[in-house]
Amino acid sequence: MATIQEVKQDQLENAKKYVNDVFEKVKQRNSGENEFHQAVKEVFDSLVPILAKDPKYIQHNILERVVEPERVISFRVPWVDDEGKVQVNRGFRVQFNSAIGPYKGGLRFHPSVNASIIKFLGFEQIFKNSLTGQPIGGGKGGSDFDPKGKSDNEIMNFCQSFMTELSKYIDPDTDVPAGDIGVGAREIGFLFGQYKRLRGGYPAGVLTGKGLGYGGSLARTEATGYGTVYFVQEMLKDQGDSFEGKTVVVSGSGNVSIYAIEKAHELGAKVVACSDSNGYIYDKNGINLATVKQLKEVERKRISEYVSYHPEAEYHEGCSNIWLTPCDIALPCATQNEIDDISAKLLVANGVKAVGEGANMPSSLEAIDVFLKNKVLFGPAKAANAGGVAVSALEMAQNSMRLAWSFEEVDAKLHEIMKNIYRSSVQAAAEFGQPGNLVVGSNIAGFKKVADAMIAHGVI
Repeated sequence: MATIQEVKQDQLENAKKYVNDVFEKVKQRNSGENEFHQAVKEVFDSLVPILAKDPKYIQHNILERVVEPERVISFRVPWVDDEGKVQVNRGFRVQFNSAIGPYKGGLRFHPSVNASIIKFLGFEQIFKNSLTGQPIGGGKGGSDFDPKGKSDNEIMNFCQSFMTELSKYIDPDTDVPAGDIGVGAREIGFLFGQYKRLRGGYPAGVLTGKGLGYGGSLARTEATGYGTVYFVQEMLKDQGDSFEGKTVVVSGSGNVSIYAIEKAHELGAKVVACSDSNGYIYDKNGINLATVKQLKEVERKRISEYVSYHPEAEYHEGCSNIWLTPCDIALPCATQNEIDDISAKLLVANGVKAVGEGANMPSSLEAIDVFLKNKVLFGPAKAANAGGVAVSALEMAQNSMRLAWSFEEVDAKLHEIMKNIYRSSVQAAAEFGQPGNLVVGSNIAGFKKVADAMIAHGVI
């Protein structure tokens, strides 16, 4: 096969035309789904080198096939609130691609959830899951239900109604959902209980992120945050650097953020800011993680309450302004498109050295361009935040074998998986003429495995 340097100009132009033609079809077929368009474009732009070098992917029309979900499920979710009133939400499950294994991806409960959000998340999940090296395909789901301000009883009522419909489409060998924004241990417990009630037996492998007492895995709670930091650690190590002594800003204060902060602290960094959807806190002495855990995991309060425990800290309204805070390392762990080009330029001006995406697609395409042009080490989400789904796959393996590994065993496996993701991304970027560009590298490495499996399976 030709090296990337030997690819003829006509092959390159043919690949670009194919990418552009398919992307135009995506926009026409999925009108108004801006988040999905953004996710597709980010992947497609990276794939031109591999399509030019190996035209079999064009001959088999892989791009047009991979952007079309295998199945899209949308359903009504009626439930009764504490006042006895019937409420109605909308539920989704997008089973995007099962070429390398059963559909795998989280459930998100948030008012912003719509078809575009779920499709972008599911599309990203295909390649993220491929990068882990685990035999799992890509899927995603959720609802526009907002757990904030709801009682445990209301959340249980909603989860039971949601699972009553979803249970028709999932099982351990077909589709294995997990948690995401708005879906933590409480919600997973209610969802699992209803599935077991409806289907009978003890289907431990049907959901991941379960409680430790009923089939969950040690280190699953920490996995996404830890994995993001492990990935950034590898980026820094290649530059002869480390987290030691670095100033870090972590957006969000949920599960991913909390454990990214924890691991960054363990590696010698000082995390000075974190946020929620209302605003952010800045603590020049370093964020007190015990306080954040108490507020968010126990009391379920807003991050603004942090200053009542630590009056020397500052609270600022407006979560996006967290990126005004000077730092060496930025870990966006909140939500999609939280860093735009303006925020990216501020981070660069303030001396940021590395960015690791703990959330899904937290940087806009324009922001990514700013980071890459300014030689900022950039760990894209599908690589940097793959630790969560990687340990979900390890939970599935433990469920299948009816055993449980120790925290240290799972954490060691996670660390090795993140190292392998980094290495494969670096190698693919170099092989296809974009050394150091982990956006290109991770997209190509994730795509190749899925595309080759699709070709092997024939036209299905």
